[in-house]
Parts: sequence; C-alpha cells; structure tokens
Amino acid sequence: MAERKSFLMRIDPALWAELEAWAQDELRSVNGQIEYLLRRAVHKRQGGAAEERGGPGTAVDYAEKTKVNRPG
Repeated sequence: MAERKSFLMRIDPALWAELEAWAQDELRSVNGQIEYLLRRAVHKRQGGAAEERGGPGTAVDYAEKTKVNRPG
C-alpha cells in the first residue's frame, strides 16, 4: 500500500456524529468516509462526475466484493 499522510483535524462534535453515522451506514470507518468524501469532491472539482455508481472504493464496489453467492 502507498504511504499515507497523517494530520490532525479539529471538527465540531455534531459534525463528527453525523459523519460517524454516515460512515456506519456505508460500512466505513470515519477516516475512510472523510477520505471518500474528499476524493469525490476533488474528482468533481477536476470536472468529473461524482462517483455514484461503481468504481474502486465506492459503496457499490464494496457491496459487489462482499456479495454472497446464493443459489437461485
């Protein structure tokens, strides 16, 4: 895995609680959720559409990787 940059971030407790709940809904850590949101924002700023469907690291990608093969 590539080296990661660490930094300290101050955040309002109410915002933290919202991010924490959102992250749980999408099966991510809060750190992972913040990184995901920042990645989407940068992608959108660069002229790309927000990743709503599929692609590495998205909720759809995670769901596909963890899908249980069920008969029928």
